[in-house]
Amino acid sequence: MRRAWRYGDNVDTDAIIPARYLTATNEPTLAAHAMEDLDPRFATEVQPGDVIVAGDNFGCGSSREHAAIAIKASGVDAVVAASFARIFFRNAVNTGLKVVVSPEAVAGIADGHDVVVGLDDRVHNLTTGAAFPTEPMPEFVAEIARAGGLVGWVRQRVGAR
Repeated sequence: MRRAWRYGDNVDTDAIIPARYLTATNEPTLAAHAMEDLDPRFATEVQPGDVIVAGDNFGCGSSREHAAIAIKASGVDAVVAASFARIFFRNAVNTGLKVVVSPEAVAGIADGHDVVVGLDDRVHNLTTGAAFPTEPMPEFVAEIARAGGLVGWVRQRVGAR
């Protein structure tokens, strides 16, 4: 099962990874403290492939990359939100964390539902059988996402010469 972890609007980067852990640079440490102040169960119960579902303005606050890295390192497959703070969205793409905008999915997914973010540009709620469209990314952003992040994209570009 790919569990949906449901959160509300304006989840800021301090809630995603508290500032007291910003001196950590290794991914397992960041993952161990992901969402700690917002949801103490998250870091110990999240499973690979789980999906965060959130409301508007997910990732607002500071521009720290640590927030996207902590979520990705925790095993989360994707974050589905009604909208993202722009800097978090870019950090997520650059670090290879899958992020999709779908207000319809947010409205149709409850905490604990079995959810898959498909390769067909749809979010599938396997608990209810519903499928929801996602907003398309600009092509250059989608290209970076398909490469697994900015480092992967650069490696592809340099290797192609």
